[in-house]
Order: sequence, then C-alpha cells, then structure tokens
Amino acid sequence: MDATERGLRPLAFFDSGIGGLPYLEVAKRLMPGERYLYLADRAGFPYGAKPPAEIARLTLRGVAELRRAFDPKAVVVACNTASAVALAELRAANPGLPIVGTVPAVKPAAASSRAKRIGVVATARTAADPYLADLIRRWAADCAVTVRGDQELVAFVEGRWLAAGREERLAAVRPAVEAMLAAGADAIVLGCTHFLYLAAEFAELAGPGVRVVDSRDGVAAQLRRVLAAGPGLAPERPAGPDLLFVSGAAPLEPRYAATAARFGLESGGSLYA
Repeated sequence: MDATERGLRPLAFFDSGIGGLPYLEVAKRLMPGERYLYLADRAGFPYGAKPPAEIARLTLRGVAELRRAFDPKAVVVACNTASAVALAELRAANPGLPIVGTVPAVKPAAASSRAKRIGVVATARTAADPYLADLIRRWAADCAVTVRGDQELVAFVEGRWLAAGREERLAAVRPAVEAMLAAGADAIVLGCTHFLYLAAEFAELAGPGVRVVDSRDGVAAQLRRVLAAGPGLAPERPAGPDLLFVSGAAPLEPRYAATAARFGLESGGSLYA
C-alpha cells in the first residue's frame, strides 16, 4: 500500500508499546480529517530499562520502517523515553520530516503547584536521564521535585491493564501515589505515556487536592501547529481505517487488537520482524 493508494498521507505515531494511543486519541479529536497509523515496537519493549544507544537504534528503525511503508507527513514519538534519548538524532536522520516528541509535563505541574512540591512518575531511563533533570532545572527550579522510576507499572499497563479490574489497577498505582503524597506533592506528572491508562486511578488515590498532569493536549496542539505550518491539514477524512501495527515476527496477541479497537483502530499485523 503506497501513499497514492491511500490517498492523503497519514499521521504516524510511534511508541514502544500501547502507551502512545491516548495521544493519538486526543489528536484524532483535534484533527478528525486526518488518517492515523500507530506502530508499537512490541519486539523492542520495554524501552525504559534499556541503554540509550539501544533505545536510539530501535526508535530510528521504527520511524524508518514507517517511512518506508507509509510515507507519513509527520511522526509523533509518543514515548517519553524515546523522545528524551533519541529525538535529536531522529530529526537529524530524517530531514524534512516533521517529528513531534513527548515531554513530561513538568512546566504546567510546577506552575499549578501551590505547595511547590511536585512528583514525576516515569520509566527508569527517563527518571535517570539528564533530559528530565534539565526540564526540572528550567521549569521547576522553585519546586521540590520527587522523581520515581517505575518499570513494573509500565509492564502492568502493557501486559495486564486490559484484563485488570478496578482494585488491581488501584493496587498497581498505589506505591507511586503513596511515595508522592509522602513527599508532599500536590501535582503528579505522568512522565510515561503508558501511565495515562491509569490517570483515573492516580487521581482517585491522590485525592482532590492533588493535580494529575500529562502532556496529551499539549502534544496534539503542537502537532496541529506543525502541520499547519508545513505539510498542511487534511481537508477531509480519507477513506480507509486507522491502523495499529506492531514489530516482531510472533503472531499478534489478541490484546493488541482489543486495545486498538478501544481507540478506533483496526489491527494491521506486524510491520517488520
């Protein structure tokens, strides 16, 4: 399927797994005329426990495969870890392709905090990365910031979230919320896209005095600005479904198709082995 057969060039979203789908969901509401593709790097998951060079290699390959197969007019790296580690290298390797990254919402969290104490829950790699430390220096210098790397929570969302009930979901987020409350945080940043699936549970356990912050709206708005300034916005929705692809040669697990359907996408199978 080439760009001509599909009509208008699509927008592509890339993540290590299903974490970036909530970002695609907001973009679809803001720009309903576009065609959407999503690639979950199932074979490379999880990114948060990998060294930076490996994360960069996997991200570069994923975007290269999207370009080869679909010629997207823009790519959203809907993964905080990949954005922190590989965004500059990715843009250098793809001149002319608009690439939008995701950034932990430290700035709005700090601005909204009355106690000037905020928390950031992220992957282990993002929590340790100088990129996050720089964000905190720039936008939260007047705040005490508690950072927590939580790989177990990433794995829970990727592998268990779909089947988990309310109590299991609350139990999964409780250690992170309790750590932030113990530090006196009145704003919690969901610094991994996977954690957006548990935003309601974070808010319930944290209570009404704590704001749970993410970057979905900001990323969608930035994507719209980038499109308007460059390749342009689609005038109307082209024919054909929005599709979710994965990497890896193994048969597609039913949970991917089920999760895709929740976000209005059809399963496209494996894009590359």
